[in-house]
Amino acid sequence: MPERIVSLIPSATEIVCALGLEDQLVGRSHECDFPASIAQLPVCSRSRVDPSASSREIDRQVKSVLRDAISIYEVDTQTLDELEPTLIITQAQCDVCAVSLNDVERAVGEFVRSSPRIISLSPMGLPDVWNDVFAVAKATNVPERGRELATNLQSRLTDLRNRTQSIVVRPSIACLEWMDPLMAAGNWVPELVEIAGGRNCLGKAGEHSPWMNWDDLLAADPDVIVIMPCGFDIARVQTELLTLTECDEWSRLRAVQTGRVYLTDGNQYFNRPGPRLVESAEILAEILHGRHMKFDHQGSGWVMATDGSLTD
Repeated sequence: MPERIVSLIPSATEIVCALGLEDQLVGRSHECDFPASIAQLPVCSRSRVDPSASSREIDRQVKSVLRDAISIYEVDTQTLDELEPTLIITQAQCDVCAVSLNDVERAVGEFVRSSPRIISLSPMGLPDVWNDVFAVAKATNVPERGRELATNLQSRLTDLRNRTQSIVVRPSIACLEWMDPLMAAGNWVPELVEIAGGRNCLGKAGEHSPWMNWDDLLAADPDVIVIMPCGFDIARVQTELLTLTECDEWSRLRAVQTGRVYLTDGNQYFNRPGPRLVESAEILAEILHGRHMKFDHQGSGWVMATDGSLTD
């Protein structure tokens, strides 16, 4: 029998759809928005943090909620019960990223009468992402599709790596996952940087994204800065850019002085450990080596910061 799947994390929703199982999705999280065809599905979660607040205020709200031992996200137990899922997919990688495993287990144990199975994903690096693809495929009885999908994604990244290996000049790059306070991108992003032909100078592969200060960024003084805040699209990054440009240290950075600062749609790409990490690597390759690498992501996946944004 087909599953009745509720996905409570955007990357898992994308994995389910890439496996050809979109017709088995019956519910989603409030953040799941790709592919666009899943928009009509019932929403089974909500945030306790105001996503329209400033970067600094979002950070304050998140830390306040977590300090009180309350989850940032709330499960809509009534909707979840009404949907009668047989499988729920959530995550245990980050309390800030999506509904936590503990919250889902508690909701299922107390309120969901269909007694669904629960899969929890916790990717820290690219190998974990491929394992998660197979785990979802195995749980939905399509293991061969999972192997094919993971192999295809890995092959595309291998092809990109092979193309960038011949490039002699590999710029140093700082990927910023948050702007106020500063956070460097970790987890799978350093791996994507290396594949795309860059030298990652902040954040470590396979480790959580680290907080940092201006002295750390100045010490690294990267050739390129790529801004990819978690949950922000390009338009939102543009509205928040003053949090960086109004700081005295900003104008002292080499990437700023040479006009090599780029804004990306971190929400759709870099922050989702699913199939579109391949496109994320392509975005970095375009940014770093635009003369040799063209994937048509400019304008939708990334833009160059304007001269005014760099000097305000």
